[in-house]
Amino acid sequence: MPIATPEVYNEMLDRAKAGKFAYPAINVTSSQTLHAALRGFAEAESDGIIQISTGGAEFLGGQHKKDMVTGAVALAEFAHIVAAKYDITVALHTDHCPKDKLDGYVRPLLDISAERVARGLNPLFQSHMWDGSAETLADNLAIGQELLAKAVAAKIILEVEITPTGGEEDGVSHEINDELYTTVEDAIRTAEALGLGEKGRYLLAASFGNVHGVYKPGNVVLRPELLKDLQAGVAEKFGKASPFDFVFHGGSGSTAEEIATALENGVVKMNLDTDTQYAFTRPVVDHMFSNYAGVLKVDGEVGTKSKYDPRTWGKAAEAGMAARVVEACANLRSAGTKIK
Repeated sequence: MPIATPEVYNEMLDRAKAGKFAYPAINVTSSQTLHAALRGFAEAESDGIIQISTGGAEFLGGQHKKDMVTGAVALAEFAHIVAAKYDITVALHTDHCPKDKLDGYVRPLLDISAERVARGLNPLFQSHMWDGSAETLADNLAIGQELLAKAVAAKIILEVEITPTGGEEDGVSHEINDELYTTVEDAIRTAEALGLGEKGRYLLAASFGNVHGVYKPGNVVLRPELLKDLQAGVAEKFGKASPFDFVFHGGSGSTAEEIATALENGVVKMNLDTDTQYAFTRPVVDHMFSNYAGVLKVDGEVGTKSKYDPRTWGKAAEAGMAARVVEACANLRSAGTKIK
């Protein structure tokens, strides 16, 4: 099936870890951006991850009610249908959910998937993210334990963020300072609370200087070699080699060398949002500027229907974003690795 089953999603992550590549995790906010992501994966012959943030889900829910669960479920159901036309496999994931939105987003979605599994179906989503980076580590991990148990019951993988990622995303913000680096002690406490697979599989968003949003290479001090220290510190204490499946957040503007180091140290998933937003919007801007008189009824004229038809500029937007996804697959070494 084009939407990964729980077993296939585990296989995808195992293959990435063993092959030292990562799946681009593409944030989508519409059926158009969903198709752009799917098209990019297909053109790169890469499997991948489609993800929906709380803000993206609220937008998808419509501006009349702005219901996150409605938006997420609707797009997931749509994805289950349209992804069948693409010769790749994708997993569906929900991105960054802080504590004050758990009851309005992740917990209801977990319940929906648990109900599906009870009926003999696969879960609607394959993974969910709990972002407790604004909480104390103790509170973060306590909530993580509760959510991990629910995720396991619904055949879902949990993603946890244990320490802050700088910048801002969907209203969650952190300063850019020395707190953006996870310590070995933080990683050990995470392993003690959530286990190393025996309590359920989880993805770990550790911090190594990551910052959400837009920045130029060199403006943020990324230390992806820190991930090797975290793996080694936990391996030494618990006797399990390379224990973590890491997630790379805030990757916009990262250098090829930084990405390569992260892949060598256990990153299996890298989030892309800022760059793909720009890649989607840039062709639309070009179209509007190049066809100014056609898209506007200037000086009482009638404009040109073929120029302001959303399908015209929408196709260009899809192509632009798809090309950026192809680039991401190449950078993350997932191009050409799709499950046959």
